Amino acid sequence: MKHLIEGRLGFGTAPLGNMYRNIPEEEAMATVEAAWNHGIRYFDTAPFYGAGLAELRLGKALSKHNRDEYVLSTKVGRYMLDEEEKPSDGGLFAHGRNNKVVTDYSGDAALRSIEQSLERLKTDRLDFVYVHDIAQDFHGDDWLSKFEEARKGAFRELTRLREEGVIQSWGLGVNRVEPIEIAMELEEANPDVSLMAGRYTLLDHDKALQRVLPNAVEKNVSIVAGGPYNSGVLAGGSHFEYQEAPEEMISRVEKIKSIAERNNISVKAAALQFTLAHPAIAAAIPGASRPERIEEDQAALETIIPAEFWQDMREQNLISPEAPVPGNK
Repeated sequence: MKHLIEGRLGFGTAPLGNMYRNIPEEEAMATVEAAWNHGIRYFDTAPFYGAGLAELRLGKALSKHNRDEYVLSTKVGRYMLDEEEKPSDGGLFAHGRNNKVVTDYSGDAALRSIEQSLERLKTDRLDFVYVHDIAQDFHGDDWLSKFEEARKGAFRELTRLREEGVIQSWGLGVNRVEPIEIAMELEEANPDVSLMAGRYTLLDHDKALQRVLPNAVEKNVSIVAGGPYNSGVLAGGSHFEYQEAPEEMISRVEKIKSIAERNNISVKAAALQFTLAHPAIAAAIPGASRPERIEEDQAALETIIPAEFWQDMREQNLISPEAPVPGNK
């Protein structure tokens, strides 16, 4: 499985679900096309992103390309109803579609979600499927009971689909390390790829480095790194963890920015290349909602970063001494 996306820059489509703002249709289409024109062939999406809006847009944009030429992943754990409700004010996808979203980690719900996704994506197959958001940030103290629901339901159905060759791989798509850590230890569930968002970045990598990535290497589990810019704060934005960045993180970013400027590189380049330097990371999938962001990501990937930059980062305790860096894997 790794050869499909190893070392690759992918495209995360959460912004296409109108995350934070109402993105014009033509701008969304142009962004996907820019990704394609820059050689990106791995696209990740989810029903949750704008209540199906991101999937609809991605399906429309990719429908003119040969399905064998790209890798596609989406998620289960939520499915759509025809019934409508007003998106919550101030929510991530307040500008998305109004379809009611049902959270359900059962096997039947997983199959229903996949069927809906295939229709929205205008395709007959998925490559990877992630079980979405079975973690503390969405379910609080109930997250372990949700995880158990998924273990008995979605995990088993996805394992069956993989064994039957319907999908290539499955795993978890979460913003926390604990669910991935637990899933890798289950005997009856053996996810072979997981999407870990925001947990292996320049700003936040200690837990993943100690508790997930070594085990992933040992078990040959691929980790896709979502949110390498931590919701934008490492790319000139103001969000961290999908909320306004706290002063502590802004201060940390300023320190990184100062070192980057001394070495004539961008923080974006350092952030992206740091994430991809770990051998467990098969791909990084930054989100984008404007075509020019794709070009910036490609330039960041190709930037030559002086060894002095990483030395300064270590000396100021801004990255773990155990973290691999480009050129020193």
